[in-house]
Amino acid sequence: MRLPTYFISHGGGPWPWLPDWRRRFVNLEASLARMPDEIGETPRAVLVVSGHWEDASFAAMSAPRPPMVYDYFGFPPETYEIVYPAPGAPELAARAAALIREAGLPTRLDETRGFDHGAFAPLFVIYPAADVPVFQLSLQSGYDPATHMAAGRALAPLRDEGILIVGSGLSYHNLQRFGPAAREPSEAFDQWLAEAMADAPERRREKVIGWEAAPYARLCHPREDHLAPLFVALGAAEDAPATRVYHDAGLFGGVTASSYRFG
Repeated sequence: MRLPTYFISHGGGPWPWLPDWRRRFVNLEASLARMPDEIGETPRAVLVVSGHWEDASFAAMSAPRPPMVYDYFGFPPETYEIVYPAPGAPELAARAAALIREAGLPTRLDETRGFDHGAFAPLFVIYPAADVPVFQLSLQSGYDPATHMAAGRALAPLRDEGILIVGSGLSYHNLQRFGPAAREPSEAFDQWLAEAMADAPERRREKVIGWEAAPYARLCHPREDHLAPLFVALGAAEDAPATRVYHDAGLFGGVTASSYRFG
C-alpha cells in the first residue's frame, strides 16, 4: 500500500511531558494519536524532516541507535533526561540518501545526529512504544522551496516501500509574536494555506513555491525552518489530495495552527 505523507505542527518543546502544556495541545495530541489508524498499517520506518535540523546538504541520520538532542531552553530539568528509544534505520537512511543523490541534490549520511524534539515529541504520541524505526532527514540551508520539493519528489518511492514520510514543523512560527499579536497574522496565513492545499496540484505547487506572497508570510515565518518540512512532504505526494487533520485557533492566546495529510 502506498503510504500518505504528513506535514504536522509539532507543538512546543517537550510538551507531552508537561501537564500544563499537554492540556494546551489536546487537539494536536488527538490528531497525532489518530495517525496509526489513518495510515492503516505499521510502517517499516518513519522518516522525519524536522524544522530543527538543517545542513549544507540533505543529511540523513544513519545511527543505529540515535541519541537525543534537547534543542529547547528553560524547561524543567527532567525534560533533559527524556529518552525516546526507537531504533534507527541505517540501511533505509542510505536508501533515502541514494534517491536524493540520484536526483542531483547534495546529500550525506550522519552517524552522530540524534532525535530532536521535532521528531521525538510527536512520535511519543504517534508510536508511544517506540517500536517503529525512525530516521531523520535534514533541511538544506537556505530553505529553497523548489529544491525541498525536489528532495521530496526524489523520496516518493519510499512511500511504496513502507516508509512514512513526516514533515514536522509549525504552520505559524514567530516566537516573538505569540499571544494576541499572533491572532490576525496566523489566521490569515492559515486561511491562505488551507486554500492553497485545496487547489489543483499544479496551482498548489506554484503557491507553495511562492509562499512569500501569502498574507503576513514573513511575519508568520521570519525564518521558514518550520514551514520547509511542508515542502518535502508535499513534494513526496505532489499529486495527492490534501486533508487537514489538525486545526487549532487561540493557542497561547492567539495562534492558529494546522496539519495536513497528503494521500
